[in-house]
Amino acid sequence: MSGRPVSVTPSHVQGNGLSLTCRSLHSGYRDKPVLHDVSFTVDRPAVYVVLGPNGAGKTTLFRTIAGILRPTSGEVFIDGVPVAQQSSRDQLHYLSHMDGIPDGLTVRESLDFYAQVERATSADVERVLDQLEIREFSNTFISKLSAGQRKRVSIARVFLRERGIYLLDEPTASLDPKVAREIRSLILELSKDRIVLYSSHNLFEAHEIGQFVITLKGGALTLFDRMENVRSAHFIIGVRTLEPTPVLADWGRKGDYYVRELPGPEQVPTLIRDLEAQGVRLREVREMENPLEDLFT
Repeated sequence: MSGRPVSVTPSHVQGNGLSLTCRSLHSGYRDKPVLHDVSFTVDRPAVYVVLGPNGAGKTTLFRTIAGILRPTSGEVFIDGVPVAQQSSRDQLHYLSHMDGIPDGLTVRESLDFYAQVERATSADVERVLDQLEIREFSNTFISKLSAGQRKRVSIARVFLRERGIYLLDEPTASLDPKVAREIRSLILELSKDRIVLYSSHNLFEAHEIGQFVITLKGGALTLFDRMENVRSAHFIIGVRTLEPTPVLADWGRKGDYYVRELPGPEQVPTLIRDLEAQGVRLREVREMENPLEDLFT
């Protein structure tokens, strides 16, 4: 896999509108340092996929940018204003991988509550009900929703008030492939003309949604490049199905997974659509080997 950084320290993408800068960022939890000297600047509206395996520092980076964690050294700026200032934090919204929506509320009640917190209006609630296509179950309790429906409500919450920067922490984690693709499409539509940092550990997901890629390894930034410059010479995909199917009879097997080598991760969305068109009910799609490793060295 190849792809050269735009620059090393700091990485920088130019454009119009808001800017987000991490400068020599060190951050972590009490006696556990996680991020090490992370520096980059973005000021072009686009989806920037933050890639890395579990424990690479993706969530810590997002929590530090959002002002939830205070860096041990270094700074985060939005339009040159430190995120320690409320006026700076008001320019962004953070979607955690944990939705935190109370089960005892209906969809509408939860959005009404968050609208008050965000100083949004009833018209904003009506707008996101339609944008996220959740109006039909607006009177359903959160506890009764499917994982995909619940994720839509979480995303609706962060788009109640328009912000210039969105931090979306693995928004499709644990969703089946069809629902995950629907969520990515919604995010692409909602995030036009905004800076979006979108964390993932799947390279095929990154290719589907991102224009730029930022990779982390061991809390350090290892690559900042345009997505089209990232190529894989060896990519093996694995799928699990909800029921046996003859469509995958000529695929290899590895444990519970049907496996196949593809030219690259950009082929995965087409493959998923073809399988679904043939009636294959997919439970999971994953990379069987870690094609990100080349990016981390």
